[in-house]
Amino acid sequence: MFRLGIVQRAPGPVEKVVDMVAGARADLIILPEYSLFDPTGMGPEEVWSNASALDKFAEGLAKIAAETGAYVAGAFLERGPRPRVYNTTVLVEPGGGVVGLYRKTHLFDAYGYRESDVVEPGAELSQIYDVRGVKVGFAVCFELRFPEVFRELALGGAQLVAVPAAWYSGPLKEETLHILARARAIENGVYVAVAASYSQRFTGRSLVVNPFGVVEAELGIGERFRVVEVDPSLVEEARRTVPVLNLRKPHLYKRTCGCDEHGNGRQVAKA
Repeated sequence: MFRLGIVQRAPGPVEKVVDMVAGARADLIILPEYSLFDPTGMGPEEVWSNASALDKFAEGLAKIAAETGAYVAGAFLERGPRPRVYNTTVLVEPGGGVVGLYRKTHLFDAYGYRESDVVEPGAELSQIYDVRGVKVGFAVCFELRFPEVFRELALGGAQLVAVPAAWYSGPLKEETLHILARARAIENGVYVAVAASYSQRFTGRSLVVNPFGVVEAELGIGERFRVVEVDPSLVEEARRTVPVLNLRKPHLYKRTCGCDEHGNGRQVAKA
């Protein structure tokens, strides 16, 4: 079994996560989006001033990795060319070295919020990383609303899509989060794990969904940490039972970009 740790907390110093996960046995630990601070209501200059450099954030993740012996991933706002920032997910290995980097590509310009006023989008989707034998890809929060992102990762071989999130509260928003996570899992025969921020502004309700769409764990509300066992063989079983990836007809999807007529995906990068 693959042991997946989900951190649900309010934005703040990463070092505080070390206490939350002390003594945990996990293969991969995921932190939420906006790990360091909540940028809501801030202008570009203020966000940029509060944003962090990549190496500094990676040092914080390395402390968690050192405490647990796990790979650790989390999303933060990374300083770019002033006053722009990137919404960046970083993956570090147990020794603390950075082995993966993904900059959010689909920005949250919805519900009257414009992430694109502050954040520079990334240029490509996540690579697939081999984390102790499990192929892991990344998407961030709002990207749950884009089936194309998850289909591309699944075609690239992902067995687990890790989703750092800061899901804003509001009418039906918690249910929307869960519906989208379950749909993306079912559509692709893939595990979907959402590590969601929790505060007065953000929902919490982190969850792990298996490839058949069953919610294996849900963290509810409050600041919490949980380790969930993930069975990679269930991905094979789901794709064998409901072989949607093999039954696609890409030559019919003329308005959809992202894969060629043969459904070719991405290469797997060794983490």
